[in-house]
Amino acid sequence: MPSFPHSPIGLIGFGAFGRLVAEHLAPHVGLRVHDPFVAEAEFAAGGVAACSLPEAAACPVVILATPVSSLAAIVRAVAPHLRPGALVLDVGSVKVRPAAIMRAGLPPDVDIVATHPLFGPQSARGGLRGLKIAVCPVRGSRAGRVGAFLRRAFGLDVIVTTPEAHDREAAAVQGLTHLIAKVLVAMEPLPTRMTTRSFDLVMQAVGMVRHDAPEVYHAIERENPYAAEVRRRFFDLAARMDEDLGEGAGIEERVLLDA
Repeated sequence: MPSFPHSPIGLIGFGAFGRLVAEHLAPHVGLRVHDPFVAEAEFAAGGVAACSLPEAAACPVVILATPVSSLAAIVRAVAPHLRPGALVLDVGSVKVRPAAIMRAGLPPDVDIVATHPLFGPQSARGGLRGLKIAVCPVRGSRAGRVGAFLRRAFGLDVIVTTPEAHDREAAAVQGLTHLIAKVLVAMEPLPTRMTTRSFDLVMQAVGMVRHDAPEVYHAIERENPYAAEVRRRFFDLAARMDEDLGEGAGIEERVLLDA
């Protein structure tokens, strides 16, 4: 087993994704988990013990598994307790703003790697091997070691990129997926008996994100600086296609009248 990361690891946040992180890290390293909004019974069900914020933040490696909307407050809370030379990672769905928050709010002697696991509890049900994770170096030189550990320990496909490049691609990859899913869910009930394979696959994709926390959708659509541009292009093209179809319907009606 690779020597990275150092044990124990502090995990701040024990929501749906924090629990997924704990499930896969616990066999390899000691965990110190903090989340003031989670009951003791939920920690026990997840096989971990809760600890205080200072205890979790004092670990050699600290993972911030909190919504992007609360990241600035969490950074302010953990900063006084971080040890010199610690490594801090986040796991948010967007990277430009979290990278800036961590760079500005964390002590200068702390290394920072921004990550985005391109999967969630639904898509990781069959295991992590072959799934993708974006790794963005922000401060320090340990991003390579992080990527090597993720490849060897979990079989993840590691994509090393910048926060800006990540958000540009994620604006389409995630922004459109979650947007279309929201629309289709709002249109329910939809057919379930007489369906095509392509429709089934679309609804399978909807099922993978329909239960995501609202904070995830808001981060993807509101916190990504490139998401609004992608949405505008999508809606402009959809409106243009709707106009084209309307003109076509008019032609068909005229043909029937002339007959």
